[in-house]
Formats: sequence, C-alpha cells, structure tokens
Amino acid sequence: MNSWQTVIHTCPAAERSAVIPSVSVCFEFMEIYEMPSHIRDHSIMVEKIAAILTSGLQEAGAILSLEKVRAGALLHDIAKSLCFGSGEDHSAKGREICIRHGLDEIAEIVGEHVRIRNLLLQGPVTEKEIVYYADKRVNHDAVVSLDERLAYLIERYGKGLDTIGRAIAENFQICRDVEKKIFSALRFKPGDLSVMVLEKGEDAR
Repeated sequence: MNSWQTVIHTCPAAERSAVIPSVSVCFEFMEIYEMPSHIRDHSIMVEKIAAILTSGLQEAGAILSLEKVRAGALLHDIAKSLCFGSGEDHSAKGREICIRHGLDEIAEIVGEHVRIRNLLLQGPVTEKEIVYYADKRVNHDAVVSLDERLAYLIERYGKGLDTIGRAIAENFQICRDVEKKIFSALRFKPGDLSVMVLEKGEDAR
C-alpha cells in the first residue's frame, strides 16, 4: 500500500478533510496519475513561486499554511493529462480527484487554479489565490510576467476566436488584481521572482 493510501485508510472519515499531502506524497500522486514530465516540471516551478510568496507573506504577518500551498501547487495540474482531447475541465477533474482521496484541504485550490471564485480583494490573501497567481507566472517551467503568460495562452488556446481571447484576458485582469493584493504586503516586486527562484535552486523534493 502506498503512503498516501495508508494515510487515507487509517484516517477516520470525519478527519479526512484535515489531510494535507506531504511533498513526497504529492510526487506519488504524480506517478499514480501518470503526470507527464513537462507538467511535473511546470508544477514544481509553480510550487517554488507559491512557496516564496507564502513565506514572504508569513514574514509580513499573514496566517497561511505553507504545507497547503505547496501541496496545492504540486497537484494543481494532477488531472491535466487525463483531460487531453476530451474537453473536460482539468481543474474540476483535479478537484474531484482530491475529494476522492480525502484531500479536501487542497481540493478548492486545485479546483480554482484556472478561474478563481469569490475573490475578496480587501480580505486577507488566501492559499488558493497564491496558487492561482503562481500558475499564471509560469510558462512550461520558466518564470514569466503576466503579460507573457497571457500572450502564450491566447496564442495556444484562443483558436483565433475573439470570444476565447477576451475570456482569457478578462481572467488575467482578475489575476492582475490578485497580484496587487499579494504584493501590497511583500517587500519584493513581481519582477524579482525569477531571480528569487534561481536562488532557491533545489526542486520541491
């Protein structure tokens, strides 16, 4: 039995919603769901950015769970390869996978990493906002600006249709608002992340 299975099977149903998978367990999930290497590399980079942001916010006094952020970032695309060619929403599918395994603590993060719901710009920064934003700062496994990521997504997924392009752009306007919210409490700027990631160096494991 894998370690994640041991956790789920030994944890009473009433307590399963409190389970946050460790980094090593997240990598086991990647193996179980046959996550392609390029999606894994992307997820690791998203985790690095999310961890940097979370640590900075914690230093500024924010109450956040680094473990929840790291797990949500590593597993945000857990269902992406399962949805190739099917047209399914990989974020919704990923949320289902989390709930199926009793990982309710990160289900919302995974389910809203593409489009965030119930955003409160005046409230405290949340774990799901951090992962939502961090994902928008990574093309493949490279740190990019929001403008660069937006251009890439419109080119790849816009399919030449203005309606799709506008929908993507509208989502990114929300992300710009999230960026302002996050960095209003930090001592560094959005453009500093690429250097900070290089300094961080090691992968999530």
